[in-house]
Amino acid sequence: MAVRRRLVLGGAATGAAVGLAGRADAAPAYTPGRYQGAPLLSARSRHLVGRFSYGVTPALAKEVRAAGGARAWFAAQLDPASIPDPAANGLRDWWPSLYRDATDLWHRQRDEIEGVWEVMADYQRWLLVRRIRSRRQVLEVMTELWENHFNVPVNGDAQGFWRTQYGDVIREGALGRFEDLLIGVITHPAMLINLDNVSSSSSHPNENLGRELLELHTVGRGHYTEDDVKDSARILTGWSVDMWDTFVAEYRQKWHSRGPVKVMDFTHENADADGRPVTRQYLRYLAQHPATAQRVARKLAVKFVSDNPSQELIDYLAEVYLDNDTEIVPVLQALFDTQELAGSAGLKVRDPGEDLVATYRALDIRLKRPPQGEDGDQYAANALLWQADGIGTKPFDWPRPDGQPIDNRAWSSPSRLLASMDVHLTLSAGWWPNEGVAYHPPAWWAPKFPVRFDVMVDHLSQVILHRRSTAELLEACCLAVDVEPRERITRDHGLVKWNMYRLLTTFLDSPAFLTR
Repeated sequence: MAVRRRLVLGGAATGAAVGLAGRADAAPAYTPGRYQGAPLLSARSRHLVGRFSYGVTPALAKEVRAAGGARAWFAAQLDPASIPDPAANGLRDWWPSLYRDATDLWHRQRDEIEGVWEVMADYQRWLLVRRIRSRRQVLEVMTELWENHFNVPVNGDAQGFWRTQYGDVIREGALGRFEDLLIGVITHPAMLINLDNVSSSSSHPNENLGRELLELHTVGRGHYTEDDVKDSARILTGWSVDMWDTFVAEYRQKWHSRGPVKVMDFTHENADADGRPVTRQYLRYLAQHPATAQRVARKLAVKFVSDNPSQELIDYLAEVYLDNDTEIVPVLQALFDTQELAGSAGLKVRDPGEDLVATYRALDIRLKRPPQGEDGDQYAANALLWQADGIGTKPFDWPRPDGQPIDNRAWSSPSRLLASMDVHLTLSAGWWPNEGVAYHPPAWWAPKFPVRFDVMVDHLSQVILHRRSTAELLEACCLAVDVEPRERITRDHGLVKWNMYRLLTTFLDSPAFLTR
């Protein structure tokens, strides 16, 4: 029996939804079986938890139930320090150079011991494995969101020496005040290097950081003039780094451009050689600006609700942001309780990184610590980076300062879907990576033996998709492995011996998995 699939690109709500349909010549007439497993979260709870995590797994669902429901789980997630996270806390030890400071990394590259590009690849691996294993799922999601918003690409030598610490600053502030986060990232050496502020002086001001601060990080286009950009750059002169010597951060008072400045409604005499106080006042002004509130609100709404959130929702979130002194947590709490979020199930496509992480989580793939050097190159914890790249992008590889897209259209091409399907197949079969990794054997996926096929499909649907099977899903599974709905599956059945990976792939290729 041939497997007949058609990819559906398009959708009334987003214009870029993905789908897997059954046969075009007949409506599904299959009646799903029913397996009585662990209690499932409600459809609403599954949707809400799924939006703020990298995939609902049986373990995560158990945590949600133990917390008292989705809302109680979310409230606890907003205080990540209260959540023990031993599975993630020790992961940096797997890649020891992530602990090294900028000077040490520079000297190791200069002396041809280790290139910073190698360390940055390890940083990307660490991020992916953290997302797979961490119990602090909301913190991981929000850290990724802000690290994209304030994008400093990992694929550059100079900023790479500071890039791990830059990510740490964002992680520490991801659920704090946007004002504090803004000050932390704009004055950070990685940002100063990436946008050329390290060479910006009173005699030769560089406008890159001053412009992107306004255009990308805060108020956005249409709210400032070219004169505003010039004074924005002047305010930031003096913040620098000891380039190609120690790479230590420094403030050069002699380079600071003194004299009155005006950016939109912000004015300052700027008379002192030490311009750090005026920088902080300026950044506080931008963080508190109503246009910034709108930008932040829209960013959160697009990430968690849909590509086209209502202006009413954006205005509401912006108001909460300003009323709470730029605190991020109250905005997330307000967003979580909106009907617009509740009604947006299935409207967001997983990007390549989200897809890969969710796949490792859904298949319950266990990773082992890779050895140092070439012996660890093929270990799964290292190799998964190339899987992410194969689907479409690696974490923070986006070369431009605007950061990786968070809309559906960017990640809904046929080539991306085929790449995802290829990775789903490879991981379901346990073909690669095949070192430093433990996959479940085929028989593990059956709830018992013997079992009717339609009952097995319902069991797998609950485990992988956290929802009951449907007639359409059952038909797709029957077509994928050439098994009848009520066929009796034993341990010696061909499905278990040869075809379980095709069955698992059918769930991972479904719309329920490719969206979040």
